[in-house]
Amino acid sequence: MRKAWWVGVLLGALLVGGCGDPGSDGEGGQGAPPAPAPGDPTDGASQTTRGRAEADRGARAKGDEPRGGKRDQAGGGRKNAPTAPRPTTRPKVLYLGDSLAMENQRVLGTLLRDQVGARYTSAPYSGTTLCDYLEGTGKDSLVPDRHKAATLVRELRPDYVVLQFWGNAWGYTPCMEGITYDKARGRYFSRYAADARRLTGQITDAAREAGGKRPKVVWVSQGPDPMTPDRVRRVNALYRQQAAATGDLVSDAGRSVSPAAARHTWVEKLPCTAYERAHRAYCTEPERDRTALHRSDDPLHFCLAPTTAKSRPCPVRSPGIRRITQAVADTLRAHETR
Repeated sequence: MRKAWWVGVLLGALLVGGCGDPGSDGEGGQGAPPAPAPGDPTDGASQTTRGRAEADRGARAKGDEPRGGKRDQAGGGRKNAPTAPRPTTRPKVLYLGDSLAMENQRVLGTLLRDQVGARYTSAPYSGTTLCDYLEGTGKDSLVPDRHKAATLVRELRPDYVVLQFWGNAWGYTPCMEGITYDKARGRYFSRYAADARRLTGQITDAAREAGGKRPKVVWVSQGPDPMTPDRVRRVNALYRQQAAATGDLVSDAGRSVSPAAARHTWVEKLPCTAYERAHRAYCTEPERDRTALHRSDDPLHFCLAPTTAKSRPCPVRSPGIRRITQAVADTLRAHETR
């Protein structure tokens, strides 16, 4: 019964998409839902945020405060900017992924702009896996042709392509052709590894076709899976193997939402970090020095707002999202400043 309940929760959470929107005043308050970012597609499937960095730069040039302001927004921003020197260049970052990327994208964009000075674009789609971003998948893909990884690389010429995929395990997306972890584990991992190679190859070819340098691919490792911990362990190993084969990067963001002594053990709550203690909205149980990573009814996502049918960036401050995106930002900043 416990297993069946968890499976039902996980399936339901993914099928309805990423993080829902119960109502907020932008990125963490109360009131109206957040407005779409400039450049968002109108089909509602993704929240592409291309151009926001340029708008922010223009606002700074005029002496205005760009969206996000001086408040510590739903992922942390200017109020606690790091003291480490920022790189002198402004790298272009493209962020692709599934519902976890969908809920993370706004917070990650804020951190990358503030801490790395990045020009940032995101195009996540809930329910996807690696094959959805491959060119040539046609109608079997949940990602339209205009947002395939290679298409965006040709158009944007990014310095980094950040990929965050939990590893769709139950065949929700048609491009997996019914290959699921529970029914065909060997085929599932073989297919996932093959898709990682193909996606990396298409990114490489697209950069060459566009006459630019090859971007660094950043594979984001996943946090613990409450149902199949070994699955995520092996998916993360595939990311490391692929990165090593092509000279790319791995950001072990999943460690930030795992117990210190148990990297692949799922927990709903963890002890608060120093940042969370200093920013009380992120330490959800300060009297116990613990913070919630997940809602009790959704063990997969990290947004603390209820999940709704329309996927969108998480509208409330959520410690798990802040931890994951900070880890990714740290990876890029370390590479930029080495």
